[in-house]
Amino acid sequence: MRTPFGSFIVIVIMILLDVYVFMAIKSVSHSASSKMRAFLFSAYWMVSVIAIVGLLIFIFTGPDFLPKKVRTYLFASILAFVFAQLVSTVFFLIDDIRRLIQWIAAKVFFRDTEISTMSGDGISRSVFLSWLGIAAGTTFFGTLIYGFSNKYNYTVKRIKLPFDNLPPGFNGVKIVHFSDVHSGSFTNKKAVERGVQMIIAEKGDIVIFSGDLVNDRATEMKDYMDVFNKVKAPMGVYSTFGNHDYGEYVNWPIDGVTKAQNLINLAKIHAEMGWRLMMDEHIELERNGDKIALIGIQNWSAKARFPKYGDMKKAYAGAEKYPFKILISHDPSHWDAQVRPEYSDVDLTLSGHTHGMQFGVDIPGFKWSPVQYMYKEWDGLYEEGKQKLYVNPGFGFIGYPGRVGILPEITVIELVNNKMA
Repeated sequence: MRTPFGSFIVIVIMILLDVYVFMAIKSVSHSASSKMRAFLFSAYWMVSVIAIVGLLIFIFTGPDFLPKKVRTYLFASILAFVFAQLVSTVFFLIDDIRRLIQWIAAKVFFRDTEISTMSGDGISRSVFLSWLGIAAGTTFFGTLIYGFSNKYNYTVKRIKLPFDNLPPGFNGVKIVHFSDVHSGSFTNKKAVERGVQMIIAEKGDIVIFSGDLVNDRATEMKDYMDVFNKVKAPMGVYSTFGNHDYGEYVNWPIDGVTKAQNLINLAKIHAEMGWRLMMDEHIELERNGDKIALIGIQNWSAKARFPKYGDMKKAYAGAEKYPFKILISHDPSHWDAQVRPEYSDVDLTLSGHTHGMQFGVDIPGFKWSPVQYMYKEWDGLYEEGKQKLYVNPGFGFIGYPGRVGILPEITVIELVNNKMA
């Protein structure tokens, strides 16, 4: 988008959207007083101009031109405004297409098909659809802005997972699982500290972090190592890499650091915090005389646009002897693509990655997010036969600095032996 041509196209699209939506606002406000119309028009064009100027700032300036917090919220507000316009445009297009069909029908088949108005005090279909579009767009915009307040609204979700083959010694073991920290997005350290204290307060026997500690650069953890290094557990804290940890989405070198060195630095940060980074390997966990395998692999995605660095064959080798196996794998698409077909004795897989798109609905009996059209398993518990997958919707956020419906989550999993329940 930073190319002159790409930037020009984006700005033209934004201006066309501005004009198209404005025509609808102008149409539905024709009966309002002149002062009200002047206020509405001025307010609309002021926001539109701010959005365009803001986008130009992002295109033609560096990341240090504006303070991080201002830059984050400005960009998110611009996107929210544009998406709201697109939502409104859907309704306006429906009306325009309807009127076009009606006009063609009138010219070709009828002498008069003026059916667009209702009798009495009713309103025309065009005005109704325009109002509906404006209401939908405004509601969508307001919802996204409201979502800014939810990004640190951490929730704890507790779940008991029963297994027939869980060794008795592990009955009742508590796993605290979180994912997708994205420390480079944080702007409120105290809020993050509160979330970490919630993790600590659960007193898990094991803590598992399933990837994406940073957005791109290891240096993003500079101000947060003293927060996350407080996460401890009697049986250990275990972690793996997610797609963002590899620095795939920025141009290297940065400040003299290469992409390869950045990954090494990030691995050191895991170690310095006391986290056991699992790199295509497995370890033995022992409790009350029983043993299970904990397997951790690097990012492995079935989606072409995400990296596939993990080596499950290498990680699994030697784990066959354990009666129960837990896998840490960042991307949940790995479960259906490789884990279930090839490793049917992997009992529990813990993933993250999707964030629940940070937008959706999660209420008892109903769960929805646009991300479900890209990921079959995107949030919560999934079961196929004796195998289980839990997808954590993330602790942090990226891109949009907020959450609507899908809140940041700390998952507390209690493993249960069915025979001892």
